[in-house]
Amino acid sequence: MDLGLNGKRALVCASSQGLGYACAFALAREGARVVINGRDADKLAAARDRIAADTGGTVEAVVADLGETEGRKTLLAGAGEVDILVNNNSGPPPGYFANWDEAAWLSAINANMLPALMLIRAVLPGMQARKFGRIVNITSAMVKTPVAPMGLSTAARTALTAACKALAPEVAADNVTINSLLPERFDTERQQQMARLAMAMKNISYEEAREQIAQSIAARRFGRPEELGDACAFLCSAQAGFISGQQLQMDGGSYRGLV
Repeated sequence: MDLGLNGKRALVCASSQGLGYACAFALAREGARVVINGRDADKLAAARDRIAADTGGTVEAVVADLGETEGRKTLLAGAGEVDILVNNNSGPPPGYFANWDEAAWLSAINANMLPALMLIRAVLPGMQARKFGRIVNITSAMVKTPVAPMGLSTAARTALTAACKALAPEVAADNVTINSLLPERFDTERQQQMARLAMAMKNISYEEAREQIAQSIAARRFGRPEELGDACAFLCSAQAGFISGQQLQMDGGSYRGLV
């Protein structure tokens, strides 16, 4: 299927590794001109070269910290006219409510809510003027099924989800869509972090922690990052213009709710 992305300009945040990298790879493979982003210049350059070599696509890299106003300005200046925005950022580590002070909560908001909203605010007028825009937020399955250790991340990402749900109907007539991907248990560094937390809490080995996590998923396996990347590419496609304001659960069938 031709997704109609050839020549579209895509900005994928926090994309030197993990789920962001998978989205950037899928978009480049489909012909989009991709701008990737990260804070580590060497890691970002390696990711750019790898995506370009494996897809034959046009890939640029902009080193910037999404959590800083100047970083976002640098990123937007380097990205140019953005047709596709994939919001992504690493979340705060798991922990305990009693240990989270005001600074911890503000840090979570400044990582997983405000940067995405400010980038959307910046690129939205151009998308509306050109009558094409695709915005995809990579959030978390915890938006629908909160768990205590992930409270910081869940709260900030849920706030982002609510703001975008309110905004989606306002821009739909301009062929701009806003959707979210809600991953859970994808085989990334985040899951390594969760396994180490389980090790400490349960006094078990890393391998046992990984197996327990895998067995907690209905599919009995971790998700593959490329599976999320392909879903992202479809939500950014010409064919997905009638899908907006949605939260796509990607959790191997584990979510038990209806909506």
